[in-house]
Amino acid sequence: MATLLINPIAFSIGSLSVHWYGLILGLGALVGLLLAIREGRRFGIMPEFFMDLLLLGVPSAIIGARIYFVAFMWDDYKNNLLDIFKIWNGGIAIYGALIGAIICAIIYFRYRGYNFWRIADICAPSLLTGQMIGRWGNYVNQEAYGGPVNEFFLRNNLHLPAFIVDQMNVEGVYHHPTFLYESLWSLVGIIILFILRRQKFLRAAELFLSYFIWYSIGRFFIEGLRTDSLAFKGPEWLASMVNGLWKPMEWMGFEHGALDPNYGNVRISQLLAILIIVVAIVLIIVRRTTGQAKEHYLDPIVSTKAPKDTVPEATALDQDTKVEPVATPEHREENAEVEDKKE
Repeated sequence: MATLLINPIAFSIGSLSVHWYGLILGLGALVGLLLAIREGRRFGIMPEFFMDLLLLGVPSAIIGARIYFVAFMWDDYKNNLLDIFKIWNGGIAIYGALIGAIICAIIYFRYRGYNFWRIADICAPSLLTGQMIGRWGNYVNQEAYGGPVNEFFLRNNLHLPAFIVDQMNVEGVYHHPTFLYESLWSLVGIIILFILRRQKFLRAAELFLSYFIWYSIGRFFIEGLRTDSLAFKGPEWLASMVNGLWKPMEWMGFEHGALDPNYGNVRISQLLAILIIVVAIVLIIVRRTTGQAKEHYLDPIVSTKAPKDTVPEATALDQDTKVEPVATPEHREENAEVEDKKE
């Protein structure tokens, strides 16, 4: 029997049920917003900019996540089109959410006159933070877990606390807490991004691309443990290549999560992770070698649509590296008057 220790419904207001999953996702979005606002202030970007981005980005991410899932599960929805809108029944994908959010961001940044890469760099740790916290919604719902595993492995090998081990008991069978693996991987990634963005060598776009590289590496290996992966029937050489890249997990004692061969032999998220890693690395190299990556992460950020007399001043990024304030006409006049008085 299932041992769902936590009620997925946090509380109810009349007939409205508020789920823990939604609250946890909201918390992830809020913490990510605060991180973006804090970093944005160092470049003179107002908090309202990121608040508007969140209000536009969250619905776009949800729509993208749903479209992505439905597209790969079309056979289940083509005869029940109304079910496409029943998102409360589950069925969203993180890569689809990222696609939706990025499309929204490109339009919004252009509208506000900001370079996409510069703002995307600021938001990179926020995205990873939202994913780190959001994965605990899967824990509460007892979903997105991995294949069967021995209870001894969870308690004695991984030394996981009882509240996690017990929640991974699904209908009498213990499973890999893949939500936890991905959450911890994201935490390490956040620390790495925080360190990287302090380095003088870092160019524009490279923090955002580093986020994709780090997340995709972890997602590739963790996805292989899951039993609910979206998949397709690909050529045998492709399936063999993906499985070969996953071999290090087997060397560490992990086993592939069950995947019905009639459903597919290539996990879509694993294949997409490989493509993202390759594309991100190539982009970094190309931008460096062709001179497109002229700006550094620590350089000032200025909107092309900001009034010339109200250009925001960027504050010092740290004691060693500073972003020089942009002198406005008023500042230049004041400095001239001071100089005249000195003479």
